Amino acid sequence: MTAQVTVGLDGSGESLAAARWAAGEAVLREEPLRLVTVDEWPSVPEVPASYKSAAAERAATLLDETAERATKDHPGLDVRTERARGRAAEVLTALANGSDLTVLGSRGLGGVRGFVVGSVSLAVVAAARQPVVLVRAERPEDALEDAPEEAPTPAFGRIVVGVDIYHPCEPLLGFAFAEAARRNAPLRFLHTWTLPASYGYASIVDPGVGEQLGERLEGGLDDLIAPWQKRFPEVPVTARAVVGSAAYQLVVASRDAGLVVVGRRARPVPVGPHLGHVAHAVIHHSPAPVAVVPLG
Repeated sequence: MTAQVTVGLDGSGESLAAARWAAGEAVLREEPLRLVTVDEWPSVPEVPASYKSAAAERAATLLDETAERATKDHPGLDVRTERARGRAAEVLTALANGSDLTVLGSRGLGGVRGFVVGSVSLAVVAAARQPVVLVRAERPEDALEDAPEEAPTPAFGRIVVGVDIYHPCEPLLGFAFAEAARRNAPLRFLHTWTLPASYGYASIVDPGVGEQLGERLEGGLDDLIAPWQKRFPEVPVTARAVVGSAAYQLVVASRDAGLVVVGRRARPVPVGPHLGHVAHAVIHHSPAPVAVVPLG
C-alpha cells in the first residue's frame, strides 16, 4: 500500500468536487495526490482512431487542468496524474486497494468517458480493501461538464460515525479518530436500536420502559470508544444510543456534518461484493461526504 490519496476523474461536477476535496485531504495527511482517468474503449477497428485520439486529448486536458488547480489551491502539494485502461470499477478498486484513501464522485455523468457513475462508485466501495470517500457536488448545477467554482474541500465540521456495538469495528474507530485529529473536529458516535418485541405492550403503556436498556447501550458504546479516546485525548467526543433506523438517524445527523463515516462488512454473497443497506442509504442521501471503511 502506498501513502497517497487517489481520485477518479471523469470531468463531471461530482468528480471535480471529489478532486478538490481530496486535495485538501492530501494536505492534511501530508501525502501525494494521484489523479486518475480510466479509458474503457477497446483498441479495435470498430472504434475510430479519430475518436480515440480526441478522447485521449480530453483526458490529458482534464488531468492537467485538475492538477494545475490543485497546486494553485495548495502550493507545494505533490500531484501526480495517471491514465489507466480497463474496466473502470476493476481499475479503480485495484487502485483503491493500493492507496491510503480513494475519493470518488458519488454521481458522475460522464465527461471524458463517464466511468464515475453511481454503479461504478458503489462497486468500488463495496469491494475496496481500503477506505473510500464519496463526494457530491454542492449544488445540482455543479453536476455539469464545467468545473464548479466552489467545490467542497475537507470541511472541519463534526464527524458523524455510525457504530454497531455488537460487532468489532476497530478500523472504523481508528479511521474516525485519525480524521478528527487531523481536522481538529469533534466526533459524534451513533448506535441505533429498537425495543425488543418481547417488551410488548409495556412500551406503549410506559414509554420509559426502555430507558434502562438505552442507558445500558450507551454504556457499552462508551466502553467501546474509551481506548481510542485515551489515544486521541484532544478529540472532543459525544456518543449516543438512539432509537430508530440506523440509516435514517445517520442521514438526519449528516445534514450539519463535515463527514459521515460508516463501516462495511464482508458478506459472502453469490453475486460478488455487497454494500449493506445502511451504507447504501447514507451514500445516496447524505449531503456530506461519506467515508466507507471496510471492516474485514
